Amino acid sequence: MFHDISDPDTLEIGDCLVERGQTKYFDLVVGRLYDFTELSIPVCVVRSPTPGPVVFLSGAVHGDEIIGPEIIKRLLNKKIKLKRGSLICIPIVNVFGFNNKSRYLPDRRDLNRCFPGTENGSLSSRLANIFLHQIVSKCHFGIDLHSAAVHRSNLPQIRACLDNNLTEKLASVFGAPVIINSKIRDGSIREAAEKQRVSVLVFEGGEALRHDESVIKHAIKGILRCLGHLNMTEMTKIEKSAKPAFIAKSSYWIRAGQSGVVRYHKPLGSYVEAGKKIGTISDVFANHTSNIIVKKEGVIIGENRLPLVNQGDALFHIATFEEEDLDQMPDDLPDYVD
Repeated sequence: MFHDISDPDTLEIGDCLVERGQTKYFDLVVGRLYDFTELSIPVCVVRSPTPGPVVFLSGAVHGDEIIGPEIIKRLLNKKIKLKRGSLICIPIVNVFGFNNKSRYLPDRRDLNRCFPGTENGSLSSRLANIFLHQIVSKCHFGIDLHSAAVHRSNLPQIRACLDNNLTEKLASVFGAPVIINSKIRDGSIREAAEKQRVSVLVFEGGEALRHDESVIKHAIKGILRCLGHLNMTEMTKIEKSAKPAFIAKSSYWIRAGQSGVVRYHKPLGSYVEAGKKIGTISDVFANHTSNIIVKKEGVIIGENRLPLVNQGDALFHIATFEEEDLDQMPDDLPDYVD
């Protein structure tokens, strides 16, 4: 099932040694601020006495996506008991961005475009290198937790490369409403992990700088389902009862045909038919109004939450059954997805 990385008797991450059966919380030092304050990534390692898969959970790779840390915190508060294997939890990867409530690092780079990174490169490159070699390379599987960018919201969804049998199975087991067969992006954690034969699911849900209770609960159940499928934990009846997912072959954005104020008629998760109206855009007196029309049938998996738009702004992200990619992502957010 997995590549030949073992679950060693002693797991070494940075300066910390974690033996089988132990749970340890510690900090992985990644650098200093210009006032010489030391900055560290918080880490929790939970290990079973019995060897098995090594799995990582990561959050806040984009610093303003605060839902990931909340998901991991609540999962750890459940005091889950592992039957076998090891779980490495990193709630905040981009500690620089997280502390500034910013998606990016201080050098304005997107961490998830900087992998595998280098020891002597930019700040982003060094952080990526540390995370890859100290965490990802020691694992068999990982779940990277994300939300939409600022002023946007995502339906809970899994993005993964479904060419890998294990990844495809775990994507299905997770139980998200939508699975997107997503190409691996250059410089991402997924790309770097894939080269080290580590399977990674990307979970997307909610919006930047906000907590969404339904998304958080959905993610926790999904993670527990995956751990259960790997025989690392026992699954409850609720965790087992995942509904079949909508498997999307592509997606596209509906954009604003005019500038103005948007009124949405369909919420996230809605099935929409081609040619149907799902919203309107008008001026402040509604003297000039245009309809938002669906191009191809599918499911709404993302939406712009800011009602004030300019012509050409991305409004709805629609997952479709068709292979063709009409418009992968908005031009104004070239790094919008994982």
